[in-house]
Amino acid sequence: MGLIECREICKSFGEKVALDHVSIDVPQGSIFGLLGPNGAGKTTLIRIINRITIPGGGEVLFDGRPITQRDVERIGYLPEERGLYRKMEVGDQAMYLAQLKGMRAADARAALKEWFVRFGIQDWWKKKVEELSKGMAQKVQFITTVVHRPSLMILDEPFSGFDPVNAELIRTEILRLKDEGATIILSTHNMESVEELCDGIALINKARLVITGGVDEIRHRYGNNNIELVYTGDAAVSSVEGCFDVISDENNAGRHTAVLSLAPGVGNNDVLRELLGREVPVNSFKELIPRMNDIFIKLVTEG
Repeated sequence: MGLIECREICKSFGEKVALDHVSIDVPQGSIFGLLGPNGAGKTTLIRIINRITIPGGGEVLFDGRPITQRDVERIGYLPEERGLYRKMEVGDQAMYLAQLKGMRAADARAALKEWFVRFGIQDWWKKKVEELSKGMAQKVQFITTVVHRPSLMILDEPFSGFDPVNAELIRTEILRLKDEGATIILSTHNMESVEELCDGIALINKARLVITGGVDEIRHRYGNNNIELVYTGDAAVSSVEGCFDVISDENNAGRHTAVLSLAPGVGNNDVLRELLGREVPVNSFKELIPRMNDIFIKLVTEG
């Protein structure tokens, strides 16, 4: 049973269908990627989970029971459209948002100071928000999203606006929060981050759930049964009927990098036995698994 379960969620705005019987299950203690092109319905689903928007049908379960407003206090939500009060001092803004989530002032101040030191922004406490760069403001908003140690964190494009160094800092903190027991929904178009961070994903396109499951399982499911073979020798490997076809073979001073397409029902061990029987000096042998970016494009364009 997941911490968050969405069952047959439907939502329309006039004649526009935003979600059409979408069901997802977010396991406790996992990082779950919510993917889809712009306008697919991701933000509507996030708003329904947060009880900002009421679904037209279906239900959301939190920890096994229908979600209530009290449960929303256990959620940290970083929306894609950022918003801080520009005329407030950073420290006052952070304290205000932390206390809105039920933290006592003393606890909020102590926790925020710790986070500010961790992010190297302890000197910003008295600065006005309007003095901050976009990346600086992003750091502050990330901190205010997670400072109350919510059970569920919903992060919508959390790396937007960050340079590579600060994006890596956010990735590290997301993984640390997961290790401490948090459940995280990550909505992003960055497929590299999905592969690096997510345990499972759901892909929504045109208001419908296209695919859901573990990242590794999905990547293997959409593999095309190809192998990359690196070997040495003057002679090129040739195709073996009923076993594999050589799709390409690049020779760089006697070091070959070849792509083999396996015949249906043929396993990696079968190919290795065939190669060793032909005395091919194998340096490396690995399955070519498609990237999430390629799978995303394939499913969205075909849909």
